[in-house]
Amino acid sequence: MEGAGENAPESSSSVPGSDESARDPQALPVEEESGDCARSLEAKKLCGYLSKFGGKGPIRSWKSRWFFYDERKCQLYYSRTAQDANPLDSIDLSSAVFDCKADAEEGIFEIKTPSRVMTLKAATKQVMLYWLQQLQMKRWEFHNSPPAPPAAPDAALAGNGPALHLELGQEEAELEEFLCPVKTPPGLVGVAAALQPFPALQNISLKHLGTEIQNTMHNIRGNKQAQATGHEPPGEDSPQSGEPQREEQPLASDPTTPGITWNRTAQEKVAALEQQVLMLTKELKSQKELVKILHKALEAAQQEKRASFAYLAAAEDKDRLELVRHKVRQIAELGRRVEALEQERESLAHTASLREQEVQELQQHVQLLMDKNQAKQQVICKLSEKVTQDFTHPPDQSPLPPDAADRDFLSQQEKIEHLKDDMEAYRTQNRFLNSEIHQVTKIWRKVAEKEKALLTKCAYLQARNCQVESKYLAGLRRLQEALGDETSECSELLRQLVQEALQWEAGEASSDSIELNPISKYDEYGFLTVPDYEVEDLKLLAKIQALEVRSHHLLGLEAVDRPLRERWAALGELVPSAELKQLLRAGVPREHRPRVWRWLVHLRVQHLHTPGCYQELLSRGRAREHPAARQIELDLNRTFPNNKHFTCPTSSFPDKLRRVLLAFSWQNPTIGYCQGLNRLAAIALLVLEEEESAFWCLVAIVETIMPTDYYSNTLTASQVDQRVLQDLLSEKLPRLMAHLGQHHVDLSLITFNWFLVVFADSLISNILLRVWDAFLYEGTKVVFRYALAVFKYNEKEILRLHNGLEIYQYLRFFTKTISNSRKLMNIAFNDMNPFRMKQLQQLRMVHRERLEAELRELEQLKAEYMERRTSQRRAMSEGCASEDEVEGEA
Repeated sequence: MEGAGENAPESSSSVPGSDESARDPQALPVEEESGDCARSLEAKKLCGYLSKFGGKGPIRSWKSRWFFYDERKCQLYYSRTAQDANPLDSIDLSSAVFDCKADAEEGIFEIKTPSRVMTLKAATKQVMLYWLQQLQMKRWEFHNSPPAPPAAPDAALAGNGPALHLELGQEEAELEEFLCPVKTPPGLVGVAAALQPFPALQNISLKHLGTEIQNTMHNIRGNKQAQATGHEPPGEDSPQSGEPQREEQPLASDPTTPGITWNRTAQEKVAALEQQVLMLTKELKSQKELVKILHKALEAAQQEKRASFAYLAAAEDKDRLELVRHKVRQIAELGRRVEALEQERESLAHTASLREQEVQELQQHVQLLMDKNQAKQQVICKLSEKVTQDFTHPPDQSPLPPDAADRDFLSQQEKIEHLKDDMEAYRTQNRFLNSEIHQVTKIWRKVAEKEKALLTKCAYLQARNCQVESKYLAGLRRLQEALGDETSECSELLRQLVQEALQWEAGEASSDSIELNPISKYDEYGFLTVPDYEVEDLKLLAKIQALEVRSHHLLGLEAVDRPLRERWAALGELVPSAELKQLLRAGVPREHRPRVWRWLVHLRVQHLHTPGCYQELLSRGRAREHPAARQIELDLNRTFPNNKHFTCPTSSFPDKLRRVLLAFSWQNPTIGYCQGLNRLAAIALLVLEEEESAFWCLVAIVETIMPTDYYSNTLTASQVDQRVLQDLLSEKLPRLMAHLGQHHVDLSLITFNWFLVVFADSLISNILLRVWDAFLYEGTKVVFRYALAVFKYNEKEILRLHNGLEIYQYLRFFTKTISNSRKLMNIAFNDMNPFRMKQLQQLRMVHRERLEAELRELEQLKAEYMERRTSQRRAMSEGCASEDEVEGEA
């Protein structure tokens, strides 16, 4: 009869804490032989036999039960034996109190819950203290474990679970330093406790008779299956085989004898099976080798058969002679290969001997160092003994009288005692300070976590604010378009709201100077976040665009940008690899971009770079003026008018840009200067900041990355790429190309400038520099990818337009409406696949041939026209001369 309050669980499947590995005594002998590591793992499992005081009325008594802890539910389950499949009942430790009475018997303690009191008894006092401390720690872990994280409003707010668990484990390790944990009793707790004698049959719980019957049938079924297969019973059923024998023996007999006999038998059978497995493995290996040899012999025989058949099938002696010569040549070739392999073997043997000599020399060197170290240790020991002797028996002092020596000895003893007291006091103070530091560290850690959570929440709220504001401005724009130029009060109010929205800056809406609007005037590279367009509608679109960009940046700050910065910080030395390619496609953080670009440029121009080349080009430009200097001067004022670095009168960037372009004009006389080079050099200056680095970046783009005649007078390669883009668009986006063809839209009028300046005038700086990160490493293929991605990004908006003029107007500024850089990158490098460089080269070759043929035909037509004009002029001049002669004669 069990004590009051024992309720059997609904089913065995509802007990997550029934750890099979913790209740399987069969696995114990193997684990004990595996060493201290296995024993340390067993000790971590909180399980073992305890005596439980229960029953009703006069038949209350102690009954042995197997207890095991479930960490997921904070439940302490117990059953009659460690091999039972279904536990009898459980104790909820989440709100339990543990009590150990001083006047009780040794090993007795209580677990008090709101519903009942459980009295338990351990074998020894150490086992009792171990259970109490472990139960307290498990209850503390359950209450302090982090709850399941709620659904975050964005991916940036999730992903902190593993870190919290790690820190919680560190806190437990730190607390154990102050709790002085009790050592694990060997053999009494954990998996090893399952080998203890089973409880007698009189310990069966009559109150939970159904559960006991289920457990008994489960064990009997396991034993029958084991006997039928001829193997030892697996898992938790195996110890039950000795239980009937245990019941037939008298109580006075040793209950551990059957368990020991069974363990020895199991070990012997396991060893025999392992030996048999080894023998079978060796036999299988030899059989495999024999099969390989027979297979090779069969192949040789088949080859010989084919050669003989060909020899016999030859019609003439000439053919047979040719076959024989062929075989002779094969034999000679095989002989040469054998000689080469023999030479290689000899060289490898020589190398191995040299390595062995080096190893022997190193071993001798190590031995010499060990001998030297041992000699130094002996010298140190002798010096230490000498110092000790000199301290106890000073050589220069004369012997003192006995009374004076006793007084000195007593004074030294008193000093030593005082020093010991001071050391103990300092040790106590150190422990106290360590505990204080531990508490302060915990508080600081919680504050740091709270601050991080608040920063993440603040970024999310700022992003939501940007989204709401952009929706508000978009709604104003739609209302403005719907009302048109109607002179009504509603229209006037709408104009005022739009004007206020455009003029409102960050921080001006609050008297306390709180930045409610996170949009700044310029971005990190000096470009205007909201360009000052003349048309009010374009201003409104620019403001909406800036808010959307800021929103995407804030939402991706924690989830994407921070891990990306950590990967770049841990990258170390840059080496071409697949990982670097993926990182460059994802974008380089601003703090790493100058270093990465310099490395990429050096990778491109290392065969062209010579020290002092840039300064020599500048001095050549100072000596005499370049023919392109005037055009360069005109284009300086038109370079990025919305960037403060090129519009501020005191900025040094225009002078730097002038010198870079002039130096390139002297560097490459075939090109000199072409419109568009100023924007390429300006982007390089904004990132690299150094003139010479920007110059070599321009050289790398024009002379190594782009095709040869991309910036020539005829712009042949540029025209070819426009035709290639048309083919790729027809392949990747057929619906869009059909729509544009229906309205006779020529995309080259829009996309020609994209390729010439690598999107420098088209995309916002945040996306533009990510394009350049991949472009400097992979080349022009990236430009095609992003050109296709830009059209895919805005495909739905273009398909909504059904007028050629509207489509042209939209295509003029639609690249500025792209705000989600991650979405654009995913389209470019995932949705546009497959995108092979071989296909791109083939298309370029085909269109170049066609373009050159068209140009030759055009030149031929031009020559014919000029020849016809010359003949007409000659005929006219001859006619005029004959008329003059006739008039003269008249």
